Amino acid sequence: MEEMLHSILTTKPSKDYELLDSGWEEKLERYGNIVLARPDPQALWEKRLGDEEWKRADAWYERKAKGGDWHFKKIVSPNTRPSSTQDMSVSASQIGRNTEQSVFLPKEWQIELGGLNFIIRPTSFKHTGLFPEQVPNWQWVQQKLAESSEQKAVKVLNLFAYTGGATLAAAKAGAQVTHVDASKTAIEWAKANAKLSGLNEKPIRWVTEDVMKFVEREVKRKNTYDAIIMDPPAFGHGPKDELWKIEENFLMLMKLCKALLSDKPIFILVSGYAAGYSSLAFAHNLESIIEKNGGGVEVGELTIEESSSGRLLPAGIFARWSN
Repeated sequence: MEEMLHSILTTKPSKDYELLDSGWEEKLERYGNIVLARPDPQALWEKRLGDEEWKRADAWYERKAKGGDWHFKKIVSPNTRPSSTQDMSVSASQIGRNTEQSVFLPKEWQIELGGLNFIIRPTSFKHTGLFPEQVPNWQWVQQKLAESSEQKAVKVLNLFAYTGGATLAAAKAGAQVTHVDASKTAIEWAKANAKLSGLNEKPIRWVTEDVMKFVEREVKRKNTYDAIIMDPPAFGHGPKDELWKIEENFLMLMKLCKALLSDKPIFILVSGYAAGYSSLAFAHNLESIIEKNGGGVEVGELTIEESSSGRLLPAGIFARWSN
């Protein structure tokens, strides 16, 4: 196998997203006009900004035994950063409801990132519905699709597709996308993001199903794809409580995905946030594709740049093959 290219991909501050600071296993982020503070185990260092800056967060997340709670300051409008110092603690299920004090808490709001529009919605598991570190991968996907010599629409399969960042990036670049996720909520969220981005009329097939079952069926049907994207979690459940464990299922998934590649594949992109694994673990699964189709592999880390210092917050790993 030829030498792999090792890279650190970085999402930089933009109009609607900014990593303000990080440290002590927390991160301070701005989504549009709203600033959130939430846990991040990768931030094993000192904070650069003082306590006063962190206390200005409009909402912060507190871990609990099961899930956690968001604590919100008084919000006047979902698109206007609040100035009130009144604080109210609520569970995630209460977000967006009027309280006894008639305090408005934003259930969701919209931002633009990477040329796409997204709904931000804080969840009980600290997530916001968006992984900003993936922006460089979206840009790479669009570049590879633009470089493709295919005369027909390129068929892209996006697995563990969540709220659709990579799906929308590929669709915007002209691809025909199959978007697969086990969560009906995530699928509906992705559809809403597609509509916001003006892509709801693009050829996107939305599939709510266990990824392994879907891929196995596609292999049996002898369907093929020109490009495959996946962001497998370390652990998860399918819609019928199917169990996914990356250490038990990833190798078989990769084997099946290779069988789904067309005669002239364009790329495979694998990313993740699986603690304990190196990007090389993903990359070595792509060696047989190089042997058959040529091309090369790039591996490395996904990071987000702090606007206050330029420091990089590790946010995941990736490996990507292209011809």
